[in-house]
Amino acid sequence: MARRSSTPSGEEQDFQERILDIDVEEEMQGAFLEYAYSVIYSRALPDARDGLKPVQRRILYGMSELGLRPDRGHVKSSRVVGEVMGKYHPHGDGAIYDALVRMAQPFTMRLPLVDGHGNFGSLDDGPAASRYTEARLAPAALLMTGSLDEETVDFVPNYDDQLLQPGVLPAAYPNLLVNGASGIAVGMATSMPPHNLVEVIGAARHLIANPQCSLDDLMKFVPGPDLPGGGKIVGLEGIRDAYLNGRGTFRTRATTRIENVTPRKKGIVVTELPYLVGPEKVIEKIKDNVQSKKLQGISDVKDLTDRKHGLRLVIEVKNGFNPEAVLEQLYKLTPMEDSFGINNVALVDGQPRTLGLKDLLRVYVDFRTDVVRRRSAYRLRKREERLHLVEGLLIAILDIDEVIQVIRSSEDAAVAKDRLMEVFDLSDPQATYILDLQLRRLTKFSRVELETEKAELERQIEALRAILGDEKLLLKTVSSELADVAKAHGTPRRTVLLESAGTPLTASSPLEVSDDPCWVLLSSTGLMARTTTADPLSNEGGRHKHDAVVATVRTTARGYVGLVTSRGRMIRLSALELPTLPPTNGAPSLSGGAPLAAFVDLPRGEEPLTLVSLREDSPGIALGTALGVVKRVTTDYPGNKDDWEVISLKDGDAVVGAVELTTGQEDLVFLTNVAQLLHFSAAVVRPQGRPAGGMAGIKLAGDERVVFFGAVDPAADNVVVTSAGSSGALPGTEAGSLKVTPYAEYPAKGRATGGVRAHRFLRGEDTLLLAWVGAVPARAAAANGVAVDLPPATGKRDGSGTPAPTPIAAIAPAFPAGPADQEPGAAVPAEAELPPGDGEGE
Repeated sequence: MARRSSTPSGEEQDFQERILDIDVEEEMQGAFLEYAYSVIYSRALPDARDGLKPVQRRILYGMSELGLRPDRGHVKSSRVVGEVMGKYHPHGDGAIYDALVRMAQPFTMRLPLVDGHGNFGSLDDGPAASRYTEARLAPAALLMTGSLDEETVDFVPNYDDQLLQPGVLPAAYPNLLVNGASGIAVGMATSMPPHNLVEVIGAARHLIANPQCSLDDLMKFVPGPDLPGGGKIVGLEGIRDAYLNGRGTFRTRATTRIENVTPRKKGIVVTELPYLVGPEKVIEKIKDNVQSKKLQGISDVKDLTDRKHGLRLVIEVKNGFNPEAVLEQLYKLTPMEDSFGINNVALVDGQPRTLGLKDLLRVYVDFRTDVVRRRSAYRLRKREERLHLVEGLLIAILDIDEVIQVIRSSEDAAVAKDRLMEVFDLSDPQATYILDLQLRRLTKFSRVELETEKAELERQIEALRAILGDEKLLLKTVSSELADVAKAHGTPRRTVLLESAGTPLTASSPLEVSDDPCWVLLSSTGLMARTTTADPLSNEGGRHKHDAVVATVRTTARGYVGLVTSRGRMIRLSALELPTLPPTNGAPSLSGGAPLAAFVDLPRGEEPLTLVSLREDSPGIALGTALGVVKRVTTDYPGNKDDWEVISLKDGDAVVGAVELTTGQEDLVFLTNVAQLLHFSAAVVRPQGRPAGGMAGIKLAGDERVVFFGAVDPAADNVVVTSAGSSGALPGTEAGSLKVTPYAEYPAKGRATGGVRAHRFLRGEDTLLLAWVGAVPARAAAANGVAVDLPPATGKRDGSGTPAPTPIAAIAPAFPAGPADQEPGAAVPAEAELPPGDGEGE
């Protein structure tokens, strides 16, 4: 039996020499730190510049390299996953496909980056497998990847150093704020809600123009998150905390309304749910609470959601239960009210930081400015190179015969190039370009094209040099590009912001809502609410934080008000269904109201005008139409209808203004598009029944139209506000010239006459963009509700205006201060865009 030698061989000695003794604790610490670093920087946290995690960035870049543009067909998602996994992201197909699906879900992203075809899941169900779905880039993704080939960002090696990938995308809009982000790293996490693109870009442009602006200035543009599924955000204190220091919490509520689901039974209809809450989850929770006796008053729950009408969850309420009290219990016991914790953690210069709103915008603006600067430098270099070649080619065309002779007499291309450079004083690139030129380019027409191209290149080079040489012009370019993005891809706000939830009801006291006096308000942006405070607009300095009230009417909590529309209809609205603005020392923002569309569905072309009370002892309402008809309507309102006609309109006519009278002795005022103002006493207009068509109010000529109708107290301090501009401009895009004149400057004339001139048009002006007459102080607001300052009143009734700072969408007065049970003034007429038409009233 052979004996094994006790002396180790050479190989065994080498192996033993390579064994290292390592402390287990040190090894675990090192491995954990490497893992934590990888998760934080390469997986879980977004970059503050483009708002993307590495996997999202690699997916968009991979799809861009595959040419999956919005104007091309979809491809299998598995192909995209394979491409990204093989070239850029070797972390498994599951992680890549999950990220791809999220970027395609409209209920997750406020502005989806992937256009998905197939089953990409819902709030309650997951998506189909990648082999069943198809994808391509969404239009918004082109804004993220645009100008990648113009050296706008740095490229880094991929995982195996075989390819290059962008370290960040150019991002033509603040994607991190618009689409939000969520992720869990090691020792830290990020949770950011989506926002409205138009609002975020507005704040970014304001920061560019005013680098030292405050957080309150920015919150005028971004009052709060805008969730993809809509809903309501209750309580804004946490949002301001998050915008200030990067951390905060807010509550989201479902959007509901109470309807008659059967002739004898009411129900709660849910049309929007909190962020990332599905209807099946709500239904399951409701059933569990009903079975455990925690929730009473519910007889049935039906999910009537479909693709045409969207989410519709109907919760039937038992007879004898107050639907409002049941709704409050649903908010407490089900996901119909949920909380969202904001934690704005993102990577800045490779380091995780917690950022407020201004910090997030500042990081993006600085990054985008650098992108535009690098892009401009690249374009300048390319155009200078092209201009150099064009100049050489023009020299060759001028002496084309000699150029051909030099080339033909040369032994080879190298000699020909050297001789061309020597004879014609050309550079090496110019000579090479001429040698590579096709003979068909050497025509007289080509010379004209080249001279035109040279002039265009010189113009572009001059513009690019100006941008690179002037920091203000560079920032202006960034701001204008952001404005173009907002105009092309912006959508209206979906989420309603509520300052407070108000006083909750309980199911044990279903009749707790008392029939107290209140005011019903309508804002210039179409929000409605009720309040017990008569003047929620009067805060410090008399300025409102957001939006302007254009119609007010006094009623009771269980009472009704009437909404007058441009088609001459009055619609009955219940005050109890409106959100309540609680009384505060300061002014509650009317952003706490709910959209008018939540209570009434107006057909296309029919606009809301004003609110009126339904009191029988009222002197009635006065109406004015686009064709100059005036009518006083008696108060014989039907008690068994929800809407009825208050004037018979001719074809092409529409109501432009309506106002509730208080004494019947007010002045009725017309203003036409050619700036003719007529006012006369309401006493000369006899009241008529609802079917009547009114009588002649103002005399019109040709295609003239009435743009404003209202009523004022002749004893009050009133002003006339007019804004003139061009009829060829797009509505809402021209600021125009603005003029404020004392109402006393305009003499009264008889009914059915032509009036007097109220505004002298300047060159380029031919119409009134907006007109308003009412008591001072007057408040003006832009289309987004932001307050606009009016110029001081002048005594020139037929003078011209001064340039307005921004387009004005509505003007309203302050309504009377004091408790709501005091006698109110007349309802304030709202401005409405008129449908086209012509003709005269009778």
